[in-house]
Amino acid sequence: MNNHTIKVGITDDHELFREGVKLIANTFEGVEVILEAENGHELLTQLKNAVPDVMLLDLEMPVMDGIEATKKIREEYPGIKILILSMHKEERMITYLMEIGANGYILKDAAPQEFEEAIRVVYEKGFYFNEAVSHAMLTGLKNKTKKPPKIGDNYDLTSREMKVLLLIAEGLTTSEISEKLFISPRTTEGHRKNLISKLGVRNSAALLIKALKKGLISIDNIK
Repeated sequence: MNNHTIKVGITDDHELFREGVKLIANTFEGVEVILEAENGHELLTQLKNAVPDVMLLDLEMPVMDGIEATKKIREEYPGIKILILSMHKEERMITYLMEIGANGYILKDAAPQEFEEAIRVVYEKGFYFNEAVSHAMLTGLKNKTKKPPKIGDNYDLTSREMKVLLLIAEGLTTSEISEKLFISPRTTEGHRKNLISKLGVRNSAALLIKALKKGLISIDNIK
């Protein structure tokens, strides 16, 4: 078990909701809220002084919304895991947010248990795919021909990179992948970075979206 305290930030223009999420999150063992902001612009200012591991980010905000904030965070703070908070279930928006750098998407009416799970999973694995995200991906792929996983597909992936890709899809952490493939965590991270670079994406969540679209993996591979 990782003993690191997961530092969390909350950005939402509704103070009551923000305070409620903060109170709930601070009850989770090993989780601490270190940053609050009303919009994306204020968030970027505060990030100069405190950088969380996981950012809970509202979608609709004045001054700078969640879409623009996601792009800015990805450019300036690539290590932050972004969990989008929204009441909207529009599938194209969900997949778009994942493609531009969000690590997960959670509805605002989710139970506290799902909030806790999302924070821990996205911190450990780099992505959080719940039912809403999985359904959005399936909908986007339903008109595509289902192809079995294969090496290459014009991305010049090695057999080892394909193995790492499939294990990422299964939800394994870097240390778990390393143990399974009998390689060092540093080597595993090297393969992950190569996959992200070759597929032209920003993080593991976007990597899986792209791999699904290109038929490198199927939705059944994702756990």
